[in-house]
Amino acid sequence: MTASADAPFRVVFVCSGNICRSPMADVVFRRISEEAGLGSRVVSTSAGTGDWHVGERADHRTLAALERLGYDGAAHRARQFTFADFTHNDLVVALDRSHERVLRGWARHDDDADKIALLLSFVPDAETLDVPDPYYAGPPMFDEVLGMIERASRALFRQLEPAIRAAG
Repeated sequence: MTASADAPFRVVFVCSGNICRSPMADVVFRRISEEAGLGSRVVSTSAGTGDWHVGERADHRTLAALERLGYDGAAHRARQFTFADFTHNDLVVALDRSHERVLRGWARHDDDADKIALLLSFVPDAETLDVPDPYYAGPPMFDEVLGMIERASRALFRQLEPAIRAAG
């Protein structure tokens, strides 16, 4: 972890097109950090493995699910993950195993690969390691996915919080 008095802990959440799952995780993780009083010590972003939606807002169903729980995802614009994301982030969080495989394939060396983790791997009793893609489903699936992301993001934050506080 590179968080220090002058460098915040940086995490990027990665899904396929960066319009559903990873924007949710970014917004949720940022809120958790802020509520813990560590908003200035954590930088959270998101990206997609593909370039299909670069520059677009999050899916309207993603924004609606976030709004239903009091989150604001309006500022999000989709972007594609780049090699620079390995350099600029302390942790690269994949939303499912297909993203993890892509990211591991892109890792240039062990330092890159060591930064990659699956979001649901932080939930001890998770029934799966994959956050399902709600893109082809209706609003109830977006709400379900957001619930999974909230739970996993809280678990991830609990693991990181002591080190982030110590670095501040």
